[in-house]
Amino acid sequence: MEQGKTVDPSYGTSCLLKTEIKSLIESKKLYLRPLLDEAQIGEIGIDLRLGYDFLVSIQGREAFINASKNDWIDGGTQRNINQFFQTTRRQIGETFILHPHQTVLAVSLEYVRLPDNCFMKLYMRSSYSRLGITISTIAQPGYCGCLSLELTNNNNNPINLTVGARIIQGLVYRLATDVPYFYSARKYVCHVRPEPSAITADKDLIILNDLWKENNNRK
Repeated sequence: MEQGKTVDPSYGTSCLLKTEIKSLIESKKLYLRPLLDEAQIGEIGIDLRLGYDFLVSIQGREAFINASKNDWIDGGTQRNINQFFQTTRRQIGETFILHPHQTVLAVSLEYVRLPDNCFMKLYMRSSYSRLGITISTIAQPGYCGCLSLELTNNNNNPINLTVGARIIQGLVYRLATDVPYFYSARKYVCHVRPEPSAITADKDLIILNDLWKENNNRK
């Protein structure tokens, strides 16, 4: 690579193997606690367990969750997204029912701290994805905290999940350069319980809301 040229952080990206993951853990560059069983570290990834806490979506009196900054009612106030979710907790070995076509926010049992040059992609373990459960999330380089799990049941039947079970597989990828997690302000930092969407804090929505107000004679 020529000197002076911008380096693409994804250049040389590679999925880490078991020996590399164990080396990072042993050197304390990758923090993963509690690791209840070394068998959680597979040949190309880490099995992660379902944690205690859940945020369950509830149907309230509002017609919709407003994922914008626009207030459609004159003089009204935007309902906080948190009010569309209810917290609940289970103990290790207890079960949690994921209802058909329901999305629930959960967290991993494990607390993770990634190196600044590694990120993690999360997938359902095959046995759970075959039941119709999906997840789509990523932990960015340098992230610390329990991993957020947005679980959706695409099945037509309820699915009973066991707290503490290995439901997720995380694949760890190494980058060619460091990308510190705290290089800029973050909405989700070191959480140990599920957090609802903070989408209304996005700067682009604030800009678009100002434009909407101007076009609709709103103050």
